[in-house]
Amino acid sequence: MRARALCLVLLAAFFPTSAPTDSIGLGASIAGNQTLVSPGGVFQLGFFSPDGGAGRRYLGIWYYGIREARPTVVWVANRQSPLVGSPGVLRLSADGRLVVLDSQNGTAVWSSAAPTRNVTAGSAARLRDDGNFVLSSDRSGSEQSVAWQSYDYPTDTLLPGMKLGVDLRAGITRNITSWSSPADPSPGAYTFRLVLGGLPQFFLLRGAAKIYTSGPWNGEVLTGVPYLQSSDFTFRVVSGPDETYYSYSVGASSLLSRLVVDGAAGQVQRFVWVNGGWSSFWYYPTDPCDNYAQCGAFGYCDTAQQTTQCSCLPGFRPRSPQQWNLRDASGGCVRSTSLSCGNGSSSSDDGFWVVNRMKLPEATNATVHAGMTLEQCRQECLGNCSCRAYAAANVSGGVSRGCVIWAVDLLDMRQYATVVEDVYIRLARSEIDALNAAAAAANGGGRHSKRVVTAVVATVAGVLLLLAVGCFVWRKRRKRQGETDSSSAPAGGEDVLPFRARKHPALEEDWKCAKKDVDLPLFDLEVILAATDSFALHNKIGEGGFGPVYMGKLEDGQEVAVKRLSRRSMQGAVEFKNEVKLIAKLQHRNLVRLLGCCIDEDERMLLYEYMHNQSLDTFIFGQLNLAETRGIQREKFPQTMNLTYPLLLCAVQMKGSGGC
Repeated sequence: MRARALCLVLLAAFFPTSAPTDSIGLGASIAGNQTLVSPGGVFQLGFFSPDGGAGRRYLGIWYYGIREARPTVVWVANRQSPLVGSPGVLRLSADGRLVVLDSQNGTAVWSSAAPTRNVTAGSAARLRDDGNFVLSSDRSGSEQSVAWQSYDYPTDTLLPGMKLGVDLRAGITRNITSWSSPADPSPGAYTFRLVLGGLPQFFLLRGAAKIYTSGPWNGEVLTGVPYLQSSDFTFRVVSGPDETYYSYSVGASSLLSRLVVDGAAGQVQRFVWVNGGWSSFWYYPTDPCDNYAQCGAFGYCDTAQQTTQCSCLPGFRPRSPQQWNLRDASGGCVRSTSLSCGNGSSSSDDGFWVVNRMKLPEATNATVHAGMTLEQCRQECLGNCSCRAYAAANVSGGVSRGCVIWAVDLLDMRQYATVVEDVYIRLARSEIDALNAAAAAANGGGRHSKRVVTAVVATVAGVLLLLAVGCFVWRKRRKRQGETDSSSAPAGGEDVLPFRARKHPALEEDWKCAKKDVDLPLFDLEVILAATDSFALHNKIGEGGFGPVYMGKLEDGQEVAVKRLSRRSMQGAVEFKNEVKLIAKLQHRNLVRLLGCCIDEDERMLLYEYMHNQSLDTFIFGQLNLAETRGIQREKFPQTMNLTYPLLLCAVQMKGSGGC
């Protein structure tokens, strides 16, 4: 055997192949620097020695079609049995096994598992463009002819199409384990693997210690990585009685990607080849909340929290408040109130509180009931004193989606910004009542706001009704007196009222009486004329049922909105005075502030603080660009600029400010 191996090496040295090949047949071999290259030139198989490896040689597969200073190895055959001080030989033996031989002594340092199919004279081992080294029983390469493949025995890398999991039928477990060091491909400390039991779940282990978990598979996502979505990748988890595994595929064949267990970083990392180098696509664990059971039993982690990232589930409290205050939450949480553990027939028995933005608790020790509905699962949980929680086992399974029950402590939960799945936490009835009361109190402000809105609307309706009645009485009185408005209307239209130069003593006396009821300034007409440039057209900002509205600026620089009574309003001095009194008494920080009024002969005006663009109209019509906002202000805002508008502003702002 030793002489034969040495002969093979010498033949390879003196008679090199003229062109690279992708396969070796039964009884054939490669030795020394000979290699196999996949048909498309993507991968290469041969012997290599890692940098700093002290001359140790390994049979491996690496990328061939990219330029790298040091090849990226994705599979190693003899990672625990290197060749030392001599070239190696790979041979396909007569019994269908791939064997790595030491060329000096002809001993085998590594051998593949026995083929699962009978080999024939036409059997061959071929390196494919997906990086899989496949032994075919008839050289066809079909799935039915596969007798052995490197994909079933990954090292530290998972390529597209590879499976990470367990094949119970074939008796194969597929894990990926880190290199011991960059110079030593022997199995390192970190392993990423599937742990069977309950729901499918993948763990990153350091030795036997759990470092990170993907979260249970719920039929749609791994609940520990709810954001794992990309148009370039398709991720898949298959769970069945014979086989359970995770795999992924890429959208474009030109995209190179690999999932690696990095022993130096202690992480699972995905890399993609971009711009001549490997770029990190994502990695886990990413933050402290990814660390396994970071917050102990019945605790959950949330990176959005400012003070401490750990909290207890509803109905639970820290087991050790002192350690919790020192930000050591490893002790977890305990129930605030013990379970009654009744039969579920009394209102005093236990119930459930739902949380829906959580990574599912570790489910390897949970029990899955495939044929149960959620209601049946609820009753099953209530009838089991050990039951802590339940959830749907497969959220994509329709009505018969089954359920999973936890009869163990809930571990490794974290909160996300998005809904993942409903988890029903079992609590004592008193705890559920207390949580409902707290939720009702928290929402009380909203209900109070609704009551205030109702009161405001009722007040507005009442005032409008009084104004309508007053208008009707006034018009009746005017009709009896035979008065008409047409004779006094100016040629420019009834909105262009004539200015009066003299005061009306009766009105002024009446207003002096009104000022006893409200503390509101009375502006002279000359002040308003100066502020609005004598009601210039370019200062007109709108028109409503009350009359035209003008923008102006007082002597002290304050901008005001002047609402000028129109003849169409049919509002007399008494009604106008009552409206002013009402609005003045309704002054509030959420109302457009009434600054004062003016009564001069037939002129009646209200002065409000001027609301700039993107103020009230933003609350009512939403965020728009400045041009659109101006359009709303000029076209829509003034149409209802009457008594109801300050009240409307109050109503729309109550929700954010706690009410009027």
